[in-house]
Amino acid sequence: MNRRPARRRTAVAVTATAVLAAGTFALGAGVAGADPGSKGGKHAQPVTETQVLGLFEQWNAALRTGDPEKVADLYAKDAVLLPTVSDQVRTDRAGIVDYFEHFLRNEPAGTKVESVVNVLDRDTVIDTGVYEFELTDHDTGEKSAVKARYTYAYEKQPNGRWLIVNHHSSKMPQG
Repeated sequence: MNRRPARRRTAVAVTATAVLAAGTFALGAGVAGADPGSKGGKHAQPVTETQVLGLFEQWNAALRTGDPEKVADLYAKDAVLLPTVSDQVRTDRAGIVDYFEHFLRNEPAGTKVESVVNVLDRDTVIDTGVYEFELTDHDTGEKSAVKARYTYAYEKQPNGRWLIVNHHSSKMPQG
């Protein structure tokens, strides 16, 4: 009995299996790296940490206007807001505007203390950390500071604008 044909068949089978596995891996890697749903376009540049941090500055500037509609304009239509000084979850524009109508009476001015930015993809980023707000009581004029943890999840819209899709803020626990 001649063993060469059996060894040749085995070698061909092993080679074919290796080629198939390599092709499957390459295809999977290509798909995993692809971002066909990217709203930023085929050649969009990835967002930088500096740009993400600027989104907070934009939000903080909207607070300083005192206009709850301008603040709400920075949130996506279906955004979720878990606010610092309210126990209500806000899941639509009306609820977000309502929260800021009350919050803005205290003339909030925010300062970030610590920030960690995670770029998930070209269209989704998360900014998490600690911020502090100086508030002014609208009845007495007395100033106070509130330190809070925050998370902003931003999503890039088809027009290239970044909007808040999820915002969670909670007072720091007493140590």
